[in-house]
Amino acid sequence: MNTSYYADRINLYFLIQQHPDWSHQEYADALHRSKSWVDKWCLRLQHVSTGDLEALHQIALGQSRARQHPPERIAPEIEAEILAIRDEPPEGLRRIPGPKAILYYLPRRLTLWQSHLRLPTSTRTVYEILKRKQRIAARPPRSHPPDLPRPTPLSCWQIDFKDVSTVEDDPVEPTGKRQHVAEAFNIVDEGTSILLWSEVRTDFTAETLLASLAQAIERYGVPRRIMLDRDPRSVGAPQGSDFPSALLRFGACLGIEMHVCPPRHPQDNGFVERYHRTYQQECVSVERPSTLEQARTATQAFRDHYNAERPNQARSCENRPPLVAFPDLAPLPRPPKQVEVDGWLKQFEGFHVERKVDAHGQVHLDLRGYYVDVHRAGQRVTLQIEAASRSLLIWHEGSLLKTVPLRGFSGGSCSFARFVEYMVQQARALHRLRSLQERTKRVS
Repeated sequence: MNTSYYADRINLYFLIQQHPDWSHQEYADALHRSKSWVDKWCLRLQHVSTGDLEALHQIALGQSRARQHPPERIAPEIEAEILAIRDEPPEGLRRIPGPKAILYYLPRRLTLWQSHLRLPTSTRTVYEILKRKQRIAARPPRSHPPDLPRPTPLSCWQIDFKDVSTVEDDPVEPTGKRQHVAEAFNIVDEGTSILLWSEVRTDFTAETLLASLAQAIERYGVPRRIMLDRDPRSVGAPQGSDFPSALLRFGACLGIEMHVCPPRHPQDNGFVERYHRTYQQECVSVERPSTLEQARTATQAFRDHYNAERPNQARSCENRPPLVAFPDLAPLPRPPKQVEVDGWLKQFEGFHVERKVDAHGQVHLDLRGYYVDVHRAGQRVTLQIEAASRSLLIWHEGSLLKTVPLRGFSGGSCSFARFVEYMVQQARALHRLRSLQERTKRVS
């Protein structure tokens, strides 16, 4: 049995339980599998009752579907007849015959000595022959841009950084940067195109980004979803880490759906990207601030102008300023008074990851070692996370080997302010470890 297939089948089952509204293509993207693979296993997994782990493991083990005998090949004489029908349509046919028409004409053209040869019965077989013989040109794949329906006002945010390109490094307190000396962290609401937040700094890191987002949430409330790109300060984690960045953990603990854009798909974060173009053309290129204070003053003035005075051509605004189009907005839910610090681990409930037991009988998860058995060195096992008990279940070929406690999780709840401080510390620690790994790699 292929352990990778087993783990992905288990993960697909739990993805279906957690996100029943996802499409099969979204499941395929999350698991890095094909849509046809997801179609097949969704059909098989739908018969598993909720909580019936034994039945789930039995189905996930799968069974061999390999052919016992190779398929009989189509004879060259039959292929020649197929090409002849394609090139010279028979019986007065006034169009180029396709695979279905060829299947109709083919038996009518065979001579007595050819009647014993195997004939194709599938249009797919005829299509492959025509394509291989260059009778059908390969079509380039077509991509259809997804629709962007507007969500409820203030419920879905898009966040991103924008370089304030005219700001120069301060000679008194230099940052040492060659570019991107100052950056603006912007938050745009998808439903209204309102610029909710814009903060200009020269020291945006993973921890300052998290602190800035926490301030925005404390001011406006907790949104349902946040869209962000793959900036290392947002989603970066140390090499060997299996769990998400501190920012993604922060959002998950608050019940926010943190949606990370796929690589090279900036259009998924289109609302904030469109604002960045406006900000560059109508603010930075016009005001040309050269210092940090000038950039902050210009950005704050432009934010007021953008929200209350400048007509916005977005479909939701209908050529009106966003605050004019949406004068009365329902407030978002306030941040919870008590937050479970390890609540983000719930999204990994039941998920399996594949690992190889090293020479010391250990496997590693999120940079921490767990002893399995020295006699199983070289074998591949799957690790299942049980969030409720903070445990790690180690499986091999569908059999449970042992259960060990997860390391590095304290549990418990705290106030929102204390939770923000804790997550900022986590972001700082992960950033330092990642920077150390990068320096070590450069030196070596």
